[in-house]
Amino acid sequence: MTKTSLIHDDFLLTCKQARELYHRYAKSEPIYDYHCHLPPDLIASNHQFADLAELWLGGDHYKWRALRTNGVNERFVTGDATPREKFQAWAETVPHTLRNPLYHWSHLELKRYFGFDGLLDGKTAENVWKQANAKLAKTRVHDLISESKVAVICTTDCPADPLDYHAKIRANPGKLKARVYPAFRPDKALAVGHPQGFNAWLEKLAVAAGGAFAAGGIKTFDDLMGALKQRHDDFHAAGCRISDHGLEHALSEPCTHAQAKRVFDAARAGRVATAEETVRYGSYLMFEFGRWDAARGWTKQLHLGALRNNNARLLGKLGPDTGFDSIGDFPQAVALSRYLNTLDSTDQLPRTILYNNNPNDNYVLGAMIGNFQDGSIAGKVQFGSGWWFLDQKEGMEWQINALSNLGLLSRFVGMITDSRSFVSYPRHEYFRRTLCNLLGGDMARGEIPSDYKLVGGMVKNICFGNARDYFGLQLAPEFTKEGGSSARPGKIADRPKAG
Repeated sequence: MTKTSLIHDDFLLTCKQARELYHRYAKSEPIYDYHCHLPPDLIASNHQFADLAELWLGGDHYKWRALRTNGVNERFVTGDATPREKFQAWAETVPHTLRNPLYHWSHLELKRYFGFDGLLDGKTAENVWKQANAKLAKTRVHDLISESKVAVICTTDCPADPLDYHAKIRANPGKLKARVYPAFRPDKALAVGHPQGFNAWLEKLAVAAGGAFAAGGIKTFDDLMGALKQRHDDFHAAGCRISDHGLEHALSEPCTHAQAKRVFDAARAGRVATAEETVRYGSYLMFEFGRWDAARGWTKQLHLGALRNNNARLLGKLGPDTGFDSIGDFPQAVALSRYLNTLDSTDQLPRTILYNNNPNDNYVLGAMIGNFQDGSIAGKVQFGSGWWFLDQKEGMEWQINALSNLGLLSRFVGMITDSRSFVSYPRHEYFRRTLCNLLGGDMARGEIPSDYKLVGGMVKNICFGNARDYFGLQLAPEFTKEGGSSARPGKIADRPKAG
């Protein structure tokens, strides 16, 4: 590999200080993937992909958006074209993605997993197809995870989902060193504005909660809260220590139990909740979820600001999560402050990570986290990494700079993959190179000390150590400090461990 290749040793590293930071302090750190959308069933079965199209194009709405924008017919995106035809369409699209992060990501992934060192286009597609498929013929999901040096994977799981696959992974990890945990995402419990889907989901939740809920169903609001609490307990027993919510904005309006019950009863009877009812009902649940998380020592993630399902025509044909979501311009500060403050006022604010999808909110969130640090743990409330439309180089730089200016970058828990793909782990490399280039540039200009022990130590912590200490999940011995506890004594070790 030479510097004539796009992906070379010093890719994105523009000064000697950046190169020293990356190669000495960042490159070899394990990956702590505390938020992703990897399917646990494929991990449990140690799935073997049939070909590069299944691995690389299936479920990837980033690529689907690019294909459509390039004028590719839907047949070659999500339709009935052959895998080879779909891959050819993507290969011919890649040259048109110059300056889109997909161009960098695609070539990083081809280099890291399949050893392809050229540029993907329509002419090189056949060679890439053969080279990648030859590797995939003897590679399974566990191999891809292990090659990436992943220590932790936290999937995103609905309370109505069975946890059987996670149980199978724990019982039969094989050679997999990464510890795999569920993350609790109860967003469908808020969907009283869509009673048909909401009521169908309640039937699934009742089965998952088991016992009296499975026998009698979820008929009342108290049934719902009982079933959700049962699933929260079940997730905890399965090792879960993280919850996750995808919201347009924080839900924090006052709502009594009786008011929430009335909204639930109406939705159960098939009536569509009004926008005000939906917000108040959702607020009641979100405050309860926060209290449950705090009592269990969990970390809550709030992903704020996505405007979802914009294209009604194509959504009706293809369903959600197929590439029709966007950045929303929702007000964030007042409702978010009220949510955090309400929980904090009774000492029931859990560890919390805030993510924004709109770059206008970088400084809103960066300033907000400082209001609710209480000295119980370093960086209790976090401004999360650049997410979704902001998880590219510029978006990462914006988030790092805002956090640096308003908080403590040194306590940042680092990058998330936020992907459904088992070959998205080079996004962590992309983040690490971006981080090192920013800090190396500061060193070169004399804006921070030219002290590699100081700056490099911070880099190592952001890449892995801070997340390891913050979440306190049990790791395989090779990923812990001196082969022992992954927690910092007196800070995180005092709460229940996963596993």
